[in-house]
Amino acid sequence: METGVDRRSVWPPEELQRLNEQFKTQPPEALLAWAAHTFRPRIALTCSFSGPSGMVLLDMIARFNLDITVVFLDTDLLFSETYELAAAAERRYGIPIQRRRPALSLEEQDRQEGPQLYARDPDRCCQLRKVAPLAETLRHYDAWISGLRRDQSATRATIDLLEWNTRHHLVKINPLAFWTDRQTWAYIHHHQVPYNPLLDRGYPSIGCTPCTRPATVSDPRAGRWVGFAKTECGLHTA
Repeated sequence: METGVDRRSVWPPEELQRLNEQFKTQPPEALLAWAAHTFRPRIALTCSFSGPSGMVLLDMIARFNLDITVVFLDTDLLFSETYELAAAAERRYGIPIQRRRPALSLEEQDRQEGPQLYARDPDRCCQLRKVAPLAETLRHYDAWISGLRRDQSATRATIDLLEWNTRHHLVKINPLAFWTDRQTWAYIHHHQVPYNPLLDRGYPSIGCTPCTRPATVSDPRAGRWVGFAKTECGLHTA
């Protein structure tokens, strides 16, 4: 990967606050264009090919031909519909999608941690199959774009457009932070953006197959890690 200027230590809180105020009244496309120009080539979007927000951002990046890397974290435990959408999106948009997989195969994980780790210790499973691969990936970037929105859950209710992520030592950008679910779907339908069909089958929040169940729109995270006091995989811990 081409090495750009390391900007990881030049974003004080005052500058982030100024930028948040600047882009709060502008469309997400404006923030994406600024970010692509400011951080290229060391900027990436992580797209799960599960929720609608990531697909909206992918479509925006493609429509404006922005120089932003697209990363897909493949846990080897995703729904077939998720894999099919990733392949279809790569064909439609002509954007190479960089797939990142865990260091351990499922067989190796079973030997090292015991079988069905997700059923016994989902936090550990998420750490091995999601959090660690993301950390390894983000070492090469100065900015990370995510599809987080404030209306998705209580744990995301205070996110901003631009934040300093202390775990990965980079600027985290949430272009859709202030969008509602209705705005997100309006964009998808207007631009005919492909999305995961499981969203129409009672799965408002989609993750790995063993840890995802149908849920209600009023509590979309209720179908994740049923039986555990867990609502987040840990990817978005600051």
